[in-house]
Amino acid sequence: MMVEWIDRKQLKADVKTLLADAQVSPKAMTALYLALLLVISLVDEWAGGGQAVTDRNLLGIFVYVLAALLNAILSAGFVLYCMAVRRGERAEYLTLFDGFSFVGKIIGLEIVTAIFVSLWSMLFVIPGIIASYRYRFALYNLYENPGIGVMEALAMSKRQTVGYKGQLFTLDLSYLGWSLLASVPAILQIGLLYQVVFQSLYSGFTDPAMLLQEVESALLLPPWGRLVISGLWSLAVSLFYVPNYQCVELGYFETAKRTSGVGEDAASQQDPWSSGMGPDGLGGL
Repeated sequence: MMVEWIDRKQLKADVKTLLADAQVSPKAMTALYLALLLVISLVDEWAGGGQAVTDRNLLGIFVYVLAALLNAILSAGFVLYCMAVRRGERAEYLTLFDGFSFVGKIIGLEIVTAIFVSLWSMLFVIPGIIASYRYRFALYNLYENPGIGVMEALAMSKRQTVGYKGQLFTLDLSYLGWSLLASVPAILQIGLLYQVVFQSLYSGFTDPAMLLQEVESALLLPPWGRLVISGLWSLAVSLFYVPNYQCVELGYFETAKRTSGVGEDAASQQDPWSSGMGPDGLGGL
């Protein structure tokens, strides 16, 4: 197969132009998507209170499973929206729920992928990271062609990512600053948590109940309050990079399909990026 070097900066610029011309606002769609995820997280927090699944009651377990299903559906819907934008098609807000029709396969694929990555991670950290990039396009293959099986989607991704894992890793690094900025509240909470724990242990606190009370007192807000603040901050920051990142990664996917010859039949023949050309005939890939 032929491996193509992707001009990441040019692709980002082309995607920026593409998103500006989208018929349905990318920021509005992203805001709706992330707001729904935040609501789901709040409901899950209310039902489970941060408990492990095995420690929850029946209601808590039901809400946990339902939350996982809805998260998978919304994630699929957002990617389908970005795929439509890249094709110059109009995707309405209800596209977020298009994953309902094949949610079983989506969940199955995520479970199998997690198992495979975990098995590779048992050897060492690096094989696990490589495995995560090997199966990076599996969900995209399933989104484009829901009729294929879970193992087929994984096999396609394995062949598509040959020669592109390093480029995908570099792509992720280029958005690391945005990811860290979106995680600032969570990072501050973790830092404060460790500070309180170390100070409490140093002061002689050995009672778990007293330690937990000290931690909760230092964090000031209840779990749901911290979740709201973190979620709203992440939502505000994500509006500026998530749509771009998703469409850029789909650009890598299109290039991998074209150069490997794997999955081309499943993709739309009208995708203007499948020939390596960006909007207005620019060589975005």
